[in-house]
Amino acid sequence: MNQNDLLNITYANVDTARVEMERLLKTRQRNYSLPRELYNDPHMFRIDMEEIFQKEWLFVGMTSEVPKKGDYITVEIGQNPVLVVRDADGSVNAFHNTCRHRGSRLCSEHRGKVANLVCPYHQWTYDLKGNLLFAGSDMGTTFDKSEHGLKKAHCKTAGGFIFVCLGKDVPQGDFDDFLATLEEYMEPYDVENTKLAVESNMYEQANWKLVIENNRECYHCAGNHPELLNSLLEWDDTEDPRASEEFLAQYKRQAAEWDAEGIPHEHQSFGVRNRIVRMPLKEGTEVMTIDGSSGCNKLMGRIKNRHLGSMRILHLPNSWNHMQSDHFVVFRVLPISAQESLVTTKWFVHKDAVEGVDYDVAKLRQVWDATNDQDRQLGEENQRGINSLAYQPGPYSETYEFGVINFLDWYSDKMQENLQK
Repeated sequence: MNQNDLLNITYANVDTARVEMERLLKTRQRNYSLPRELYNDPHMFRIDMEEIFQKEWLFVGMTSEVPKKGDYITVEIGQNPVLVVRDADGSVNAFHNTCRHRGSRLCSEHRGKVANLVCPYHQWTYDLKGNLLFAGSDMGTTFDKSEHGLKKAHCKTAGGFIFVCLGKDVPQGDFDDFLATLEEYMEPYDVENTKLAVESNMYEQANWKLVIENNRECYHCAGNHPELLNSLLEWDDTEDPRASEEFLAQYKRQAAEWDAEGIPHEHQSFGVRNRIVRMPLKEGTEVMTIDGSSGCNKLMGRIKNRHLGSMRILHLPNSWNHMQSDHFVVFRVLPISAQESLVTTKWFVHKDAVEGVDYDVAKLRQVWDATNDQDRQLGEENQRGINSLAYQPGPYSETYEFGVINFLDWYSDKMQENLQK
């Protein structure tokens, strides 16, 4: 809990906050921002973690980050350390990163490679499927190793994306339909034959919902993101009410090229939580670099056309992504406290691309490093203003901020649903 959190404790305990959370969401004015407490109160934040981040499917990484047996990545979901590892038969598994002996984290590095999972505290050893192999010789004759394997987290992969769910039960809904479409739309990229080129981690002093709200609209882009707008068109899709005739003509022309190459592009939505759509970039640009020129000499997968625009993939509550012809960029948001979030950005290229020969890391990063920092400043100023006693929910534009409205509708509905379970 940071200093700002301490200044914004509104409720005596979390049980009181849960009752008030439900009341505030039931009575909220739709198309308006949320009440102040939902952005800055530590008890409300705890409910977000318990009812959203500990029950829903979360994006954690890409399968090409764990390409071979024993490769792993770790992620912290609130106070829950999670370990994602590829086993001997090629499956990607997720475990709670806590030893069954006395609870120590097994893997403390962000990524690595192991033959087995060995706890550094007392050397309890697990195989890559989480089975306990060794627990020393002093556990007594009644000790049963089979009852002390690692605790699994639900894990699903599709199109190279890895999702985990920490809940006891798998959430119901159309998530599997989204995964099937994601698999189809990501097929041209052959993610298993990509590699992580570079990664950035940015701490933003703002509630996670403000980070997502900022991402879900480009109302602020013209005044804040000059680097991004060198290549990005602001329209959200072909049905965006702001879309110009010139843009629609460009889309039609490029869509014909994509169809000829067998590149999926039509808008696919699964409620307001998940969506996939391929959109052109500005005329004359190839990818989202500072000047719009190629980011990597090697194209991805079976792609031959450098003018694929950006395939935008949304997954609430914590990810948005841009898939382009020669590299792709994935974004992950994880809450840290009521007023702090971690935004992770990763750039991927063809696995055979050579840094300094086929791609330049600085060029890949330039646009999004600038954009991320600009968004950080916007989010932090948003948070500071919301902390004011004078703040009250304000109206969203149904034309420019419909993505924010969709996000808050999803959040409100899902929160109320989960609170009843």
